[in-house]
Amino acid sequence: MGVFIIKRFVAMIVTLLIIITLTFFLMHAAPGDPFDFDAEGGISEQARQNLLIHYGLDQPTHIQYFNYIKNLATLDFGPSMVSRSRTVDSMIANGFPASLVLGFTTLIFSVISGIILGVIAALRHNRMVDYVTMIIAVLGISIPNFILAMIFIKYIGLQFDFFPVARWGTWRHVILPALALSSGPIAIIARLTRSNMLEVLNQDYIRTAKAKGISPTRIVMKHALRNALLPVVTIMGALTASVLTGSFVIERIFAVPGVGRYFVESISNRDYPMIMATTVVYSTILVVMMFIVDLVYGLIDPRIKLHKKEG
Repeated sequence: MGVFIIKRFVAMIVTLLIIITLTFFLMHAAPGDPFDFDAEGGISEQARQNLLIHYGLDQPTHIQYFNYIKNLATLDFGPSMVSRSRTVDSMIANGFPASLVLGFTTLIFSVISGIILGVIAALRHNRMVDYVTMIIAVLGISIPNFILAMIFIKYIGLQFDFFPVARWGTWRHVILPALALSSGPIAIIARLTRSNMLEVLNQDYIRTAKAKGISPTRIVMKHALRNALLPVVTIMGALTASVLTGSFVIERIFAVPGVGRYFVESISNRDYPMIMATTVVYSTILVVMMFIVDLVYGLIDPRIKLHKKEG
């Protein structure tokens, strides 16, 4: 296990380095720079050149890259090119807690709700509950989360005044954006859990457990559900990426003071340090989640062992 963890950790570092490298060079390969303004309302060419020199953008791209990697090693993301009175580190530190709470709440709600719906649908196969659950799952996948966000704002937030529709502060502000953001993951997990539960419930060892008189609840919880969750655990990394990237739009709609608003603004303003910082932060979360998935996969299914290859 120790060797496996070390190998996976090295793979994580290499993956992050590849992501950072590709993002950096692709970003700089795009035409123009952050200080390209039109002639009417922009700045003079001399002022533009001074800004390029100040931020080191006058240097060759490979020199900029190595300087960035050197600063990144000390967790220094550099100054923002738009909010020049603040550093990227302070902006990330200011917005990340809200994004983390929203993302964590969404993942927990998605996993719990999706598994419950999937199990109920499987246990009530070809009955009304099964049909209703799958219809909800199809709608969750088909309708974009920003459309659901608008519906939640209009009816749940404004018409019935159940939850606030903007700003941030208490747990009540998390509910609507988390609901909108979790619609797709809930649908995916519910359908996946249902299909795998149906397959597991038809296995011979389940029939044997029933013949031995084991209670249905114990059969489902101890035997069937554990094996049915393996594919769900596998897709958790991809679902995490979906939640993180989807939160950018949802944060803007609900005025959540998270990192998403900085990321959207940095793209439109070509704020290189902020683009790179958000890429690094979210990529790190994604590869760490993939690492955790690998470990949990082996814990859930004891049949999965780490064997040392014999030479």
